[in-house]
Amino acid sequence: MVFSYYNKLSAARKRIYQQSDAILSVHLPNAGELHPLIALLSSALTQEDRDQVEAVCRNLARGMADRLAVPPLRVKVLAVRPSASWGELHGLYEPGEGRAHAVITLWMRTARHRRVVAFKSFLRTLLHELCHHLDYELYKLDDSLHTEGFYKRESSLFHQLMPENPYDTKKPVIIA
Repeated sequence: MVFSYYNKLSAARKRIYQQSDAILSVHLPNAGELHPLIALLSSALTQEDRDQVEAVCRNLARGMADRLAVPPLRVKVLAVRPSASWGELHGLYEPGEGRAHAVITLWMRTARHRRVVAFKSFLRTLLHELCHHLDYELYKLDDSLHTEGFYKRESSLFHQLMPENPYDTKKPVIIA
């Protein structure tokens, strides 16, 4: 299935779209080792602790990048989402240039009511932005487009990272 904007793409971008759409999942080796970080993220969001949310997101991103053998990236968590007539910005991926690492920026509060974003929505936003990184660094795509395959990859990461009991913190966290 292609999204409606596909018909407006150049031939080169259609090829990128098709490549992206064909990749349906991401195998995250030893994903269970990251499950305790999921519980920590949920707790940090509940406590509205921006610094802790950022630290956990950095550890998650580092753990996933290491497991997938892609370059590391920086993660910033800011307070209130930027908004305009087009809506709210949930996350932003900025590819690395030269020796600089790529950057994911996330916002933990909604623009309108300034409420902390729901845990699963926040985690999915982190994974969404990480999928852009994977498109460039793991799959070597010339662009990162929102295709059905892209969203399936995001979903596959989500389901690998969500333990059956997301609050089970008995397992050790192994980042390296």
